[in-house]
Parts: sequence; C-alpha cells; structure tokens
Amino acid sequence: MSTEFGEHRLAVVGAGVMGTNISALALGHGVPVVLVDVDQATLKTATATIKQKLRHAQLLGVLPEGREQGTLTTTVNLLDVADATTVVEAVVEIPEVKKKVLGTASSIVSPGTTLISNTSCISIDEMAPWVDRPQELLGVHFMNPAYMIKMVEVIRGSNTDPAVLAAAVDLLSVLGRESIVINDSTGFVINRLLHPLINTAAMLVQEGVASAEDVDNLLEGCLGHSTGPLRTGDLIGLDNLVDSLNVLYKARGDESCNPCELLLQKVRDGHHGRKSGKGFYDYGKVA
Repeated sequence: MSTEFGEHRLAVVGAGVMGTNISALALGHGVPVVLVDVDQATLKTATATIKQKLRHAQLLGVLPEGREQGTLTTTVNLLDVADATTVVEAVVEIPEVKKKVLGTASSIVSPGTTLISNTSCISIDEMAPWVDRPQELLGVHFMNPAYMIKMVEVIRGSNTDPAVLAAAVDLLSVLGRESIVINDSTGFVINRLLHPLINTAAMLVQEGVASAEDVDNLLEGCLGHSTGPLRTGDLIGLDNLVDSLNVLYKARGDESCNPCELLLQKVRDGHHGRKSGKGFYDYGKVA
C-alpha cells in the first residue's frame, strides 16, 4: 500500500522529549502535525525545541532534500485531533495517563484512524480495552532522537488489524524509517534488553564498583555499545526510565527491573538527565 506524504495528517499528543522528536521528524518529511499538550507554556517551549531539532536535522543532512516542511499547529484541545489520519500518543509512561489520552482520542477520531502508542514498556494488549476500536491500535517505539535513528520497533497487538499495521508502516516509510514488526510483550525487545542493563549499570555505580564514566567506557570499548548505558539513561530521561522499569517489574517480577536506589534518588533530586541539565553526567544549564 503506497500513500503520498501529503495524504498523511499526524496528531501527536504530548509535547515532551519524544513528542517534539516525532513532530520534528514528521514536519521535516513534509507531514503536517497537530501537537497537543495541557498548557500554552509547554507548547511554546515545544515549538522552539522543534525548530532547534529541525535545524539540527538539516545540518546533519538527515531530512529529504527539496521537500517542503509540514505545518505545525499547536493546541490544548484534544478535540483538534479529530481530522488526523494517525494519532500518536507520546505522554508519560504511566498507565493511568495513557489510558485517559488513548481513550479520549479514540472516541474523537473517525473509524479507520490509526492509533499509535509510543509506549516504552506497556503492553499493547493491556491498552486495547482502553480504546473504542482495539483493532486500530498498535505500538511504535521511536528511538531518541527520532529524526536521526532510522529503525523503529513496531508492536502488533493481538487485535491489531493487518490493514492498520500496513498503514502505520507506510507512514513510517514516508518518514524515512525502517520498521521491524514484532509481537506484543511487556517491554517489547529493545527495553526488555536495555532497561535492566541501565539499571544494573546504575547499581554498579551505587555499590562503588566503578564510576559512571568507567561503566560506560567499558561497555563502549569492550562490547561496542555506542554511548554506554548511563549516557543512554540520561538521554532517555531517568524519570521516564524509572516509570518504565516499574512497569516491567510489576509485569515480570524480575529483580533486574526493580529501580535501584541511586536511580530513585536522582529522580527525587530532579536530576533527570540531559533534559534537566544533570543526571549521571552534568550537561550545564538547560536553555
């Protein structure tokens, strides 16, 4: 199934790190975006962030040449997603919050609209009862930064209609992404592997076995990890990481997913990683 990029109308709910990443990716590939969040101050900051990310993407040459950028519309009214062909939920990894957003969005959009959750760990089948038409729901796990990392994890729920899956993969192709489709499982592939690794790396620092730099350098130099687990945690956001670990721990009972005290303390202290200016590393003041 092939669709021209102009026929896609994307709505993104949640103007945080991933919401702005996904919006920048879509806009840079000519797809119009309606971005929804709870207040105008958040949306003003998000608009400036998206402009910065688009400039970064252009400088790196990761956007298609000669394609006019899509238009960005911001709103605090979820009713404004009604005309979208695809809605992406990109709110925090807290089931109650996702349930409210997905349930409301599914009641607003027309039948046949693709509903995507950018969930990190919550099972698509767990989310299915939250929406009016479970066959229209699937997961797409964009990596950060979404405009640079071309591969995406696409999660097919037990109820996902093959036509809806095909439409989502087609949109991702328009956005220049390579889709790997997997079956549903709490945490999926990436985060069932990655999140316990980051948690264990933090435990090693907590226990005084090694510094954050030494842990990361060993993973990079010996195992080829591109950034090291703790730098990756700072990029994800340590608050988001803890939320995801809690989901995994509750679902699977695996102690490697039980957030260690060092992670919890950093979140309590507001040291969430790059977005706050400090996590396992110091990034200076946040603009």
